[in-house]
Amino acid sequence: MCGGQGTRLDFDGEKPCFEIGGVPMIDRVIDALVASRIEQVFAVVSPDTPRTAAHVDVPVIEGPGEGYVADLERALDRVDTPVLTVGADLPLLAGEAVDWVLDEYDAGSAMVAVPVELKRSLGVSIDATIEAAGQEVAPTGVNVVGPPEPEQTLMTTDTRFAVNVNRLRDAWVATVLDDRRDDGPR
Repeated sequence: MCGGQGTRLDFDGEKPCFEIGGVPMIDRVIDALVASRIEQVFAVVSPDTPRTAAHVDVPVIEGPGEGYVADLERALDRVDTPVLTVGADLPLLAGEAVDWVLDEYDAGSAMVAVPVELKRSLGVSIDATIEAAGQEVAPTGVNVVGPPEPEQTLMTTDTRFAVNVNRLRDAWVATVLDDRRDDGPR
């Protein structure tokens, strides 16, 4: 899912092309999906992300650009479910993390969530919270869309799911935590 404008990042460009460690976030997410057991990757773009559409090296689905849900509905018209959806703002995602979601998923639809306390401890923004498993959690932007029932919440404390880059502070945290850096041990 890469149709967002990235207005909260306060930069002149498209959010999926925002770079962490010199690599556009969309490239990082696609690399993670390709490194996983996912069979096919599509980029769902919008009229707000023409450079992203031209940049990616995977099939593109054009969303209407009327928000995440409208873009997702357009994509679901073109693919079979269940389908894994991933936001383009998860630059720390890796193939084995995606495979964890596939291993944990049983049936129906699923949302990956992290404890709000984890996001607070990392210093990243929290845009939405829900109650699950007796605690306050934050959706990560990784979901399995399938039949409506059963609905699962897949809980993790893996920081690769906790860092959604929505603001410049989030980008800074992602850069600090980036395991692709070549500056020696941390």
